[in-house]
Amino acid sequence: MRIVLQRVSHAQVEINNKTVGQISNGLLLLIGIGKGDSEVQADKLVDKIIKLRIFEDEQGKMNKNIVDAGGSILVVSQFTLYGNCWDGNRPGFELAAPPDEAKRLYEYFVEKLKQTGIHVETGQFATYMHVSLINDGPVTFVLES
Repeated sequence: MRIVLQRVSHAQVEINNKTVGQISNGLLLLIGIGKGDSEVQADKLVDKIIKLRIFEDEQGKMNKNIVDAGGSILVVSQFTLYGNCWDGNRPGFELAAPPDEAKRLYEYFVEKLKQTGIHVETGQFATYMHVSLINDGPVTFVLES
């Protein structure tokens, strides 16, 4: 699994000019599922995301996690995170999980996040979406299992 995690002051997903997911103060997660990924990787990434201290405390240091900061999470599926751009000029996606398996693990990941008690919004799997955000910091990390 690959996740691009961005600390945001606002993020939203639109499909056909309709907002389907929106948060303020929190994390935007772009998530790609690779071949061979399983619930084990999803569980580890959920645990890491919840505990990751990337929100500022009163002294301006990154000492708070998403729970401490009272933030929300917006999760957007993005299979292009597994695009291979090294050979030729068109990306190959042979490392991405098949759609049925990717959707199952994406839904599992989202459900695990929701079970932590954090407010979670999502985009829509395998749908053309417009994602907009205001990156806070900017703060961006790449997590990979």
